[in-house]
Amino acid sequence: MHRQGKAAVLAAVVAATAGLAAQAPAGRHHAEFVFPLEHWHNHSSSVVEHPDGHLLVTWFHGSGERTADDVELQYAWQRAGAATWTAPARLADTPGYPDTNPTLFVDRSAKLWLLWPTILANEWHTALMKVKTASRWPVGQAPAWETSEVMHLTPGDRFADVMRRDMDRLAATPMAGQDATKLRAYVDKLKADAGDKLTRRLGWMTRVHPLQLADGRIIVPLYSDGFDCSLMAITDDGGATWAVSDPLVGGANIQPALAQRRDGTIVAYMRDNGPPPKRIHVSESRDRGETWSQVRDMDLANPGTSVDVVVLKNGHWALVYNDLERGRHSLAVSLSTDEGRTWTATRHLERDADAWPEPERGQYHYPSILQTRDGLIHVTYSYFAPKSETRTDAQGRAVRKSIKHAAFDEAWLRHAGR
Repeated sequence: MHRQGKAAVLAAVVAATAGLAAQAPAGRHHAEFVFPLEHWHNHSSSVVEHPDGHLLVTWFHGSGERTADDVELQYAWQRAGAATWTAPARLADTPGYPDTNPTLFVDRSAKLWLLWPTILANEWHTALMKVKTASRWPVGQAPAWETSEVMHLTPGDRFADVMRRDMDRLAATPMAGQDATKLRAYVDKLKADAGDKLTRRLGWMTRVHPLQLADGRIIVPLYSDGFDCSLMAITDDGGATWAVSDPLVGGANIQPALAQRRDGTIVAYMRDNGPPPKRIHVSESRDRGETWSQVRDMDLANPGTSVDVVVLKNGHWALVYNDLERGRHSLAVSLSTDEGRTWTATRHLERDADAWPEPERGQYHYPSILQTRDGLIHVTYSYFAPKSETRTDAQGRAVRKSIKHAAFDEAWLRHAGR
């Protein structure tokens, strides 16, 4: 073959290879349900990695949420390398009371923590925080709990003082369109509640993973629907005693998710539970979680639903959230290479067409995120199926709810195709 002919063949091979590479999906991604869709209410999952590389997930399950007294915590395992999960089983239950919003945490000694609120009187402001720990949590089984305690939280006069100061500041600068009279009444009620010992000690709830600092301090992010604010429970003795941070007040922020920068700054990303425009809220702490900067809006949209964040092994951050101002039918993951200052890549785990009527859309929300030792990023989330996937059972109940698991790598997240 002449030299020119060989060159032409080589060019054709290179072009064909490049074309195949361009068509091939970048990175790794797979997803599956933890259990088949069912009519039971399944919501608010949390996932952790076992020291041997297996996954453990928990969520709450029952007839509803705070108003249904049959709500319990369930769990399932996925063994390393497997594509399926064990059948759901009970993890914790307070008979006659709803147990909700569980979060799992593995500390540096490989001890497993389960933290969750039991709702005492079917209203969120009556939540009572609980915590269990286990050094032995054999794969495929329920953990062998060694401790089971109420997390006694004691926001004191400092809490009341900060609430009064920051609520007065909010009342002095109402947002456009806010009714100043109603805002003043709301502020005055929260200030009065902050001064009541029992009211400020109840109603705190978990949603996402705690954070352990290099010195061993464990920070448990909490929030209150009664006070429309966030708070950190802090322990320096492995949970024997608990202190509380100053409250994070402003914009009706709840459900904080924590990440720590290399310089020690802790960043909290929070759900926007206030009026529009709806944005993820953010605050920072430079004293190990004890005091926090004024809460402000990010550029990222939030429809009033939970977010979560993880610091990857290479120092990048991944944030998972509903990326709309309204609706939970779009679940996105964004990547930051500068410790949360900017978010430069986004992909969607779920997204229903905006053109669909609202009743036909699904809800994909309340995510939990982690990175396992093999580098994969895992997200579990509540999956409420769109109308096209929903069926009814023999009793006429809608079969549409599960917990879904997605696993992917950073290459998939960075890929331009969304």
